[in-house]
Amino acid sequence: MKTSNKQHILFRYLFVISVILLFTSAIIYNMFKTSILEAKEWNNKADSILTKETILPPERGRLLSDNGSVLAANLNYYTARIDWTCEGFSRNDFKANVNALCDSLQEFCDNKKSAAQWEKELMAQFEAHNNKVYPLFTGLTHSQFLRLKSFPFLSLPKNKNGFYSDPVVKRVKPYGSMASRSIGTVGEVKNMEGQHGRSGLEMALDSLLYGVPGVKRRIQLTNQIVDWESTPAVPGYDITTTINVQLQDIVENELYKVCKETEAVWGTCVLMEVQTGEIKAISNLEWSDKLQDYYEGCNNAVLCYEPGSVMKPISMMVALEDGIVDDINAVVTNGNSVMEYGQSVIKDSHSGAMTPRQIIEMSSNVGMAKIILKKYEKNPDGFRQRLEEMGFFEPFNSGIGGEREPEFATLGHANKDRVALTRMAYGYATNIPPLHTLAMYNAIANDGKYVRPHLVKKLTRPGSDHDSIVPITYVRQQVCSPENAEKLRIMLHDVVWGDHGTARNWVQDENVEIAGKTGTAYTVRKDGYSDEKRLAFCGFFPYKAPKYSCIVLMLGANRGAAASSGLVLRNIAAKMYARGMLGNNSNYDNTSGNSKRNTLTHTQYQKSPTLFFQSNSALLNDLRTFLGGGETSIYNAPSSSTTGVPNVCGMTIREALACLEKVGLNVRFTGTGRVATQSLTPGSAFNKDEIINLTLEI
Repeated sequence: MKTSNKQHILFRYLFVISVILLFTSAIIYNMFKTSILEAKEWNNKADSILTKETILPPERGRLLSDNGSVLAANLNYYTARIDWTCEGFSRNDFKANVNALCDSLQEFCDNKKSAAQWEKELMAQFEAHNNKVYPLFTGLTHSQFLRLKSFPFLSLPKNKNGFYSDPVVKRVKPYGSMASRSIGTVGEVKNMEGQHGRSGLEMALDSLLYGVPGVKRRIQLTNQIVDWESTPAVPGYDITTTINVQLQDIVENELYKVCKETEAVWGTCVLMEVQTGEIKAISNLEWSDKLQDYYEGCNNAVLCYEPGSVMKPISMMVALEDGIVDDINAVVTNGNSVMEYGQSVIKDSHSGAMTPRQIIEMSSNVGMAKIILKKYEKNPDGFRQRLEEMGFFEPFNSGIGGEREPEFATLGHANKDRVALTRMAYGYATNIPPLHTLAMYNAIANDGKYVRPHLVKKLTRPGSDHDSIVPITYVRQQVCSPENAEKLRIMLHDVVWGDHGTARNWVQDENVEIAGKTGTAYTVRKDGYSDEKRLAFCGFFPYKAPKYSCIVLMLGANRGAAASSGLVLRNIAAKMYARGMLGNNSNYDNTSGNSKRNTLTHTQYQKSPTLFFQSNSALLNDLRTFLGGGETSIYNAPSSSTTGVPNVCGMTIREALACLEKVGLNVRFTGTGRVATQSLTPGSAFNKDEIINLTLEI
């Protein structure tokens, strides 16, 4: 029996030893195979891992406004998670701190979820273990994540609480939709690594914003393999644009108001500084049936359209430079309202002999066609060639994505080409981007200097002490002589302030003297022109010393060019004046002497406007009818009564202070503009040194 047990035990030992020897032999064989027989293959595999290089994307540069405010920048956002099953997770610490944690989470979420609800949700996740990782929050900013990390339990070391985050880089526009289309978007681009610009400035300046990619590879350390930057990435330039946030806000708001009132399909507006060519504001609004509102849409400012009569001053510039016209007050046409040319008929609503000033003032198609035909009838393509010499077709490289050049057909000597020439002279049979039209008007305001429109002011490399300033450049140093530019300014002034000017009823402003030109063009269909119009106004202000030029183009508005696009420009100029942005005081003191009229025929502002005028019941009724009744706040002129509290509504703050302090009242006021409301009822009794609160509105 003993012998049998001993044999059984020896058999087991023999079996175990055999298995060990077998495994040992296998290990030795595989070591021999790996280190000798397959050494080359494994060495190549190790080399491929350690020598493999991957692209290290650079940090994208920021887009800044003209004063350094951020328009677009990369920011880190975080998804905060808790891993219940991480090694070392402290269940006791979680249970001890869960009540305090839930109180903090309630406050963190602004009471959108109670502490009890948080506790119920967290405990359910904690006990169930169905989700190994619980997403606590998504889309947290860096400051929000740091605050969350300071809460009870979450502030413990990571190996005890399982709390961690997944950072995601997002391109953020702090001003939301403001100038969004011009700023542009970023995203994945085919056949390119990383995030690149897909539209707007982001696309046009992508090579500067993107930076230079770096290279990283894996290296072997003593106890681990880590990533190593062999070539550091170079961050992109921070680009300071010419956009002024305050002006951008004015332009977008005024364009939006008039687009909505006139039910326009879309509208675009560009505001530019005359001497520098800096684009200070640009807005593109389109109507969305889905949203039932306007949104920042296609950049129509750089797309090509038939310009209509805003082309006439450019044609007149050619005529002045070529000597076709010299004296702008001399009669140049016999004033026939119908002109038959070839098989084409050009019609006007004007009659009588006309001077060049009157042709522009009343927007005469016949007059403009006759002037251009005087020199170019025998050489129809000469007109296009003359514009080419002036630099009209040269690209601006403004920094706006999708920029296009004017399109003029090359003309021959057939009758149809001569007819096309007459139409080109007054803005048909050609396609011109609004930005090119604006640049020529800007040259007129700038004594003939054809400055290049641009959106980029300077470049700054992060960490560098030096800025690369983008200089002011000119398409042509002089596109026309200063003398001819002055003649053109006089003509454009007549359009707004002349007795027969096409913009006289809508663009005149009592505080800002504006000069410019209206333009109307019917949209083209396969079977001809439709009833839908493009309505333009292009001009500059203040007239005597132009600081800004501006173009507005709208499609499908239910008013004329002056009452739609012209009104937008006037409202922009008026609001800039109100904010003291035209080298003026912003108290509406109307003593400058610039105004040619004192009567108020149209609204200063188009939404809940405030009007100031002498009491007149008939005028009140007419104005209420014109403005749609009850939506309008109408103030009577200040009362001259000397008894009780004076009525100062409608006064400037300077006038109100003088009036109220004279009778012994202490004045407190808020806002800017004129007095809209006063806390003490006019005519009521008051005590000396009593406080009266005033609210000012523009």
